[in-house]
Amino acid sequence: MNTQYPEKNCAITGIGQSEVSRGATKSALELTVDAALEAIADAGLTRADIDGLATWPGSMDVNTGFSPVGAPGLQDALRLKLGWYCGGMEMPGQYGAIFEAIGAINSGLCRNVLIFRTVYEATARKASFANSLLHEGKRAQGPLAWFAPYYNYAAAMQQALYFNRYVHESGITTEQIAQISINQRRNAALNPKAIYRTPITLDDYLAAPIIATPLRLFDCDVPCDGSTAIIVSRMDVARDLPNPPVRIEAIGTNMHYRNNWSQLDALATQAQPAVAEMMWSRTDLKPKDVRIALLYDGFSFHTINWLENFGFCERFEAGAFIEGGKRIALEGELPVNTSGGSMSAGRLHAYGAVHEACTQMWGRAGERQVAGVPDVIATSTAGGPLAGAMLLVKD
Repeated sequence: MNTQYPEKNCAITGIGQSEVSRGATKSALELTVDAALEAIADAGLTRADIDGLATWPGSMDVNTGFSPVGAPGLQDALRLKLGWYCGGMEMPGQYGAIFEAIGAINSGLCRNVLIFRTVYEATARKASFANSLLHEGKRAQGPLAWFAPYYNYAAAMQQALYFNRYVHESGITTEQIAQISINQRRNAALNPKAIYRTPITLDDYLAAPIIATPLRLFDCDVPCDGSTAIIVSRMDVARDLPNPPVRIEAIGTNMHYRNNWSQLDALATQAQPAVAEMMWSRTDLKPKDVRIALLYDGFSFHTINWLENFGFCERFEAGAFIEGGKRIALEGELPVNTSGGSMSAGRLHAYGAVHEACTQMWGRAGERQVAGVPDVIATSTAGGPLAGAMLLVKD
């Protein structure tokens, strides 16, 4: 057992994903059960083998559909007998549930952890005006209190402020920014589960409405209904299961920065640099070894930031790196967000990226399969003050 870096003792052994849509025909819990059962079966396990359960951020009793299902709900639905479970908001972004599972496995509390993330935002937004961070009759609290006096209620408006700073410092052009959206829609066209599969051109991108300068419509992710589940197993267990283990080679989880949406230390880079630095410090692999980059894309800004912060290019040189789109295409030197990402496939948060990483490593990606079956994939989650990173390798 690796006692220095415990993540190396853990691997992803199975994945599952429900139907993904902009208007579900099933309840949020039904979608979660579908994803969970698929992941368990994919790992070659039964419900009796699952002794750990984790999710982020846990059940939230709000009308936004952001997190309608928590660990107790799924445990009851599947009648799981658990040695350990976890669900909570204050973690390193969406990957917090995975990081917690690594700790639990290495502590001997469990061997096979079912991890899930469920969203029901598309249905919720049809039922109510839930796309604003501030609702009528409610007083602004926490970080939002700093934005509300300026009528800055939406995440796009907040991130646009940071993105403006990045544009100013880097000199990136609109045409270069567009390559993230164009590339991901091209990839989504090859993904049967993607929400938006019609390719877009540069002219389409430029003609789209500006949401908050410099963010255009195609720079924003797509709220959807769906659930993603993965099984993380102890390494000795993983090697006896059907799928080649996708080993968690290194993680980045630190908080060497101000975790505050309105008081960021570095507006143009956000919380990512320290997290990426931690991840690379826990492995002998280097950015040049990465075959695919599945980078958080709540907005195109986040993907651009991660390209630099992971070290795939120098600071403020992402514009040149993605110019023309060839370098980040499926057949390029560093394919980016091969499923279409949150901006085209749907906002399943970072768990969609983990699902895609395993899909690619196990050679199941069909028309969007990267040649050579990639064996090293970098993934990341979140922007703003929340960040997490993982390097996944085929065992």
